[in-house]
Amino acid sequence: MKYIVEVQNLTKVFDPNIRAVDGISFQVEEGEVFGFLGPNGAGKSTTIKILTTLLRRSSGRAKVAGMDVEREPAKIRKLIGYSAQDVSVDDDLTARENLRLECMFHHLHKADAEKRIRDLLREVDLEGAADRPARTYSGGMKKRLDLACALIHRPKLLFLDEPTTGLDPQNRSHLWDYIKSLNDEGTTIFLTTQYMEEADRLADRLSIVDLGKIVAEGTPASLKAEIGADVVTLGLRNNGEPSDRVRARDILQTIPGVREVKDVDGGLMVYAKDGPTVVPEIVRSLDGVRVQISQLSLAAPSLNDVFLKYTGRKMRVEEVKPIGRTMYGRRRGM
Repeated sequence: MKYIVEVQNLTKVFDPNIRAVDGISFQVEEGEVFGFLGPNGAGKSTTIKILTTLLRRSSGRAKVAGMDVEREPAKIRKLIGYSAQDVSVDDDLTARENLRLECMFHHLHKADAEKRIRDLLREVDLEGAADRPARTYSGGMKKRLDLACALIHRPKLLFLDEPTTGLDPQNRSHLWDYIKSLNDEGTTIFLTTQYMEEADRLADRLSIVDLGKIVAEGTPASLKAEIGADVVTLGLRNNGEPSDRVRARDILQTIPGVREVKDVDGGLMVYAKDGPTVVPEIVRSLDGVRVQISQLSLAAPSLNDVFLKYTGRKMRVEEVKPIGRTMYGRRRGM
């Protein structure tokens, strides 16, 4: 087993009160899609900036392709591509011109560069818009161009920081397909995301991060299997008055098959061995203690349930405004 990323006890402190990354350790296997799943503020972007040599660590170790990120940054930059959450294409240039500029940064010969540009424009479905200024592009088009810029030098390892944040569902799905195709062709991908579905669909393995720490790690399937039960979500009338919650928890914990009951916003989460069998008993039992249900759902375990198990709360997704005009600044800079 060969690791292309190795992190040990990595810490980043911005001031005594802000530990953005707090002693994390993990490895990324060559050829896989590795997911870094967590809410905004979990330390995902800080970690990726350290690994892409854009930010110095406070302590710990971080290696990419066997090289220390602070001792051999120039060599590492030749091997990696990086697409940040905020796209960095030049709005005043066309897609073709943006890609030519990237070719210059990477010292590609003109003939090779033009062929690579044509290939990438086709791959990201921008051939028809190649000679239009990027300011005329939709958010999805800009994101695809930004990704093409990160791929111009055929990186061995591609870092994607929140690649679909701000995209509509259709563009998000198209980008997922493209990311999967890149991995199928042999590119190792390090993906940060706050979207459960994205991590579930793309990641071979993932770390779940919160408040700068890794709280769980494994394949999506193995993490969900840890729940070991169906999930019944109960909404309680009036958001669940304290007395109602107490009566509900007490009675639910006596039902055969119920393994655990947790408080969530507006109600309760019930983990049950056989959900379809237990649900009718849940309804009867709550009716018997005069607790009114406003909503009930039954589902197989999700990554959100895994996050809840390890942190005690559900993960909130913070949507951002659709991608619009961007400033040209951050380079992939190899």
